Amino acid sequence: MSGAPTRLLALLVALTMLLAACTPAIDLGEVATDRPVASSSARPAADDVTPAPHWAPTPTPTPVPTATPVAQAFALNLYQEGDFVPQYTFDWCVAASIQMAHNLIDDTGGGTWADRAQQNELWEMARARSSNSFNGANPFGWAAVLTEVGMGPYTVVSIADYEDALQTAARAIADTGRPVGLVMWSGRHAWVMSGFESLGDPGQFLEFSVTGIHVLDPLHPHGSGQWGPSPAPNSLLTPEQLATQFVVREPRRWSSDLPAGYLLVLPQAEA
Repeated sequence: MSGAPTRLLALLVALTMLLAACTPAIDLGEVATDRPVASSSARPAADDVTPAPHWAPTPTPTPVPTATPVAQAFALNLYQEGDFVPQYTFDWCVAASIQMAHNLIDDTGGGTWADRAQQNELWEMARARSSNSFNGANPFGWAAVLTEVGMGPYTVVSIADYEDALQTAARAIADTGRPVGLVMWSGRHAWVMSGFESLGDPGQFLEFSVTGIHVLDPLHPHGSGQWGPSPAPNSLLTPEQLATQFVVREPRRWSSDLPAGYLLVLPQAEA
């Protein structure tokens, strides 16, 4: 019976060893707990921090203020000695004005138009191109002849406001280098505007004031008992002086599609 206890003991020892071999080893340092894992809250050293890139805003250039141009006294006159031509009859004012326009445009001095026979021919041309003109020449015939004989293009315009009419005439002279026809005495007479003075250059300012008007009246030195004396050739009139004879055209004087206003025989820019 002594052999049985010995085998039982050996069996227990073997079983104990077997259980030990099957149990995994546990590292107490790896045992999970309910406490959070401690972490350091200390800031990193300054030397260990890489600064974020800094983008400086691009400066906006400061605009340089532009000086506003100040209107200065301005003058332009096409007239030269010898450009004036008188009308040889009391009817031929348009024809004489056409001759003077030619002389003002042609500054060579070698082709002055002043012949009486030529003036008669020009008057007949203007009459033939006019209508409802009391058997004379009206502004439409005047403009047509200027254009046909090589000084054009010219057109007839009616402007309701007096200052606007003066500005329009001055700007046309400055832009084209050609004179303007003024329909005087409410549609009964013709003058030529050869130049002007102004406060402000028409080529620089949209708005400027005309202070003086150079005129040629082919009726000089006779004048009119109703309208006043004829100014001397190349006289510089103030707007107030010109206004005594340059007045609104009477609609009943001759019929046209133009509204009542101050009539100009106006040079146009070349096409």
